[in-house]
Amino acid sequence: MTFDDLNLNNPLRMALADMGISEPTAIQRKVFSPIMEGRDVVGIAQTGTGKTYAYLLPVLRLWKFTKSPYPQIMIVVPTRELVAQVVDEIEKLATYMDVIAVGVYGGTNMKTQSVKVTAGLDIVVGTPGRLVDLMLTGALQAKKIKKLIIDEVDEMLNLGFRTQLKNIIDFLPEKRQNLMFSATMTEEVEKVINRFTDYYKKLETAPSGAPLENIEQYAYEVPNFNSKANLLELLLNIDAEIKKLLVFVSTKKMADALYERMAPIFEEKVGVIHSSKSQNNRFATVDKFQDGTYRFIIATDIIARGLDVSSVTHIINFDLTDTAEKYIHRIGRTGRAEKKGIAISFVSEKEKEYKKKIEELMSLEIPLRPTPDGLLLSDELIALEKHVDIIPFNNHKMRMHQPSGPAFHDKKAKNKKVNNKLTRKEKMKLKYKKPQTRGQKKKRSRRK
Repeated sequence: MTFDDLNLNNPLRMALADMGISEPTAIQRKVFSPIMEGRDVVGIAQTGTGKTYAYLLPVLRLWKFTKSPYPQIMIVVPTRELVAQVVDEIEKLATYMDVIAVGVYGGTNMKTQSVKVTAGLDIVVGTPGRLVDLMLTGALQAKKIKKLIIDEVDEMLNLGFRTQLKNIIDFLPEKRQNLMFSATMTEEVEKVINRFTDYYKKLETAPSGAPLENIEQYAYEVPNFNSKANLLELLLNIDAEIKKLLVFVSTKKMADALYERMAPIFEEKVGVIHSSKSQNNRFATVDKFQDGTYRFIIATDIIARGLDVSSVTHIINFDLTDTAEKYIHRIGRTGRAEKKGIAISFVSEKEKEYKKKIEELMSLEIPLRPTPDGLLLSDELIALEKHVDIIPFNNHKMRMHQPSGPAFHDKKAKNKKVNNKLTRKEKMKLKYKKPQTRGQKKKRSRRK
């Protein structure tokens, strides 16, 4: 099947032709007709299978010009990178259409975004928190919304957006079309979907957790950070096929630690990206990775959904996640658009259990390979391995219990409340080193 077999209009066909895209993916074929019929749809498909165009093509096909300044379509995504990506894809597809799309997200000035929104738009793309903020201030009017699209529903829950998603419902018209997409369908995801719609058509292109066939997976057993860092350096030096690499780590601190270890060796060829980096820094890092300035970047899981970079050749799980679904999202950054990809995992002793969970989800064993010749293994642990005060993969980041001291203790001397008030005579004595009197004269003895 080609896009000519779908009921696309000429502007969309010309835009696809300009991009050199001629054949729809499986999820794009499955959801097109139900969306065109106006049905609520839940699409389950892996990262990298063309979900963005799966909902954009029918939605743009159904879009009609109106003089109203209020948006007709709302698209909710989990990260600012994904906001930018979706807006960019809309602009590509709407090259020959008069469609205005605006992206909004946190971490930047809301007044600037309010101005863009109030100026008039057709499609608003945003993160849940910023959309709610703009609707609360009245800058974003949702009364004309005809289609609500929630992309990466499962990741919304992982990032704690449940409350914001509930709040979004309160602002929307009851009569609307709901389109939701997710890489996995769990009980939690289903509960959220049921808050938006009771009657929907579920369309799935592969069983939840099934790996992409064009991704080769294997693992190395490596004991600790220093040994893993040595292995990463060695692979980059001996394998010229690693041209565009994403390295996933467990925490932001671990990302910074690995960057500090790699930057002196690979200099301008390595970047780091995580949620504590500024908006401009994150976008600049993605651009440098995309244009080939960076050979590899070090990233945390939050980037696994919001980063759309073409031709990623390799994924390395420097730290293996204990959430099997996240592993699927990570490796889905490679092997996209029918291209081959390679996913490598570094597995420590405690991560063997995580590997087993991942294999059970995929119903596929990840083969172990012998470590390359010349690898230097280390027994030395870094500070982050010795003192882990945050459980890295827990969605709610609970702090580990630390023994506390006694509830009561003696105050420092300077904080004790005692009557230290001095008389004026005492103050003068301290100041002048001798007693001082005021207005007193020595009594003269009378002559007798």
